[in-house]
Amino acid sequence: MTTTDEYLGLCADLHAAGGYAAVRRTAREGLRQDPTSADLHCWLALGHVGEDEDDHDDEAEKAFRAGLELAPDHPGLLAGYAEFCLAADAFEYPGRAARARTLLERLERLAPGSPEAEHAQAALRWSQRSWWEDVRMQAAAAQLEQGSARAQSDDLAYALRDSTAEEARHRAEAWLRGRPEDHRAAVLAATLAELSGPARAPLRLLARHRAPAWAAAAVLAYGTNALLRSLDLAHGLVVWGWAWLLPVFVLDRRLSAARRRAQEQVVARMETRLTPAPAPGD
Repeated sequence: MTTTDEYLGLCADLHAAGGYAAVRRTAREGLRQDPTSADLHCWLALGHVGEDEDDHDDEAEKAFRAGLELAPDHPGLLAGYAEFCLAADAFEYPGRAARARTLLERLERLAPGSPEAEHAQAALRWSQRSWWEDVRMQAAAAQLEQGSARAQSDDLAYALRDSTAEEARHRAEAWLRGRPEDHRAAVLAATLAELSGPARAPLRLLARHRAPAWAAAAVLAYGTNALLRSLDLAHGLVVWGWAWLLPVFVLDRRLSAARRRAQEQVVARMETRLTPAPAPGD
């Protein structure tokens, strides 16, 4: 029988992988076995919070409250609930936003200096951030996304350096079978599947040289627009040159789709950890 600790460990790994729906499923399954686990209620709540949607916010609050009924002094629940309330819109949910202060004070009394209290204080400081910090956060998120795309492009170029697309795809899938939760291997396999086939050979070439392709497309777009204006073939805002950017936009959409699919596949494989192995002869 699966233990509560095993459910908790899987919830933590699924949450880190961005599998919020899987976190909820795992937490609910664990609660059916151990309905008194405040930790599982906490993970159920966090699985809802990760979705950042109103319906899920309501369910998250129910889970936080259910956990605190079982363990009123649980530092993780208090910290998570406080952070959740700090993120609430004070105009739309005034009661929820007002609860944050009470939860923070209670946590500080119960566990001063604890990791949970420090995390909650960091959430409080973040809730008081300026617009400039929001801009910096968005810039950091964009850099992270670009870093993922660069790594994806580099891995694809390495996989295709001395192999055909089909050979590289089979090799990546074989490697993935031995390491089913390896996110990077999953991304490579999904990318090769997304860009497989003779018709997508041009996209594979662009993907292997993504950064130079973007630079070349931008230069061609600017140069084409400037040439059209200089020849009096276009005036004012010229859009024809930007057609050079269309192939790299399509490429980035394909690469993003492959990363999402890889994440979903890794999360699905992680969920099977607690599936009992079939008995001999089954």
